[in-house]
Amino acid sequence: MPSKKKLPAQLPAIPAELIDQFVTGPMSAEAVQSASMAFKKALIERALGAEMSHHLGYPPGAAKPRSRSTTAMGAAARPC
Repeated sequence: MPSKKKLPAQLPAIPAELIDQFVTGPMSAEAVQSASMAFKKALIERALGAEMSHHLGYPPGAAKPRSRSTTAMGAAARPC
């Protein structure tokens, strides 16, 4: 039997202004699904952008920092 996903103890608050951007009137099931997918896509893209900035060590559009000297194996040279 598959286990149920547990929600966090407290979900983050979503500002009413954000909801107003997605909901402009009565919504059909398809409209709710489309709004949900658009929000998930934007959220995932933001998270992936932050992950890349963290992984690369510099934000998008910034100049690549100078690399440290490396050994033949590619590992950063460390003093012994």
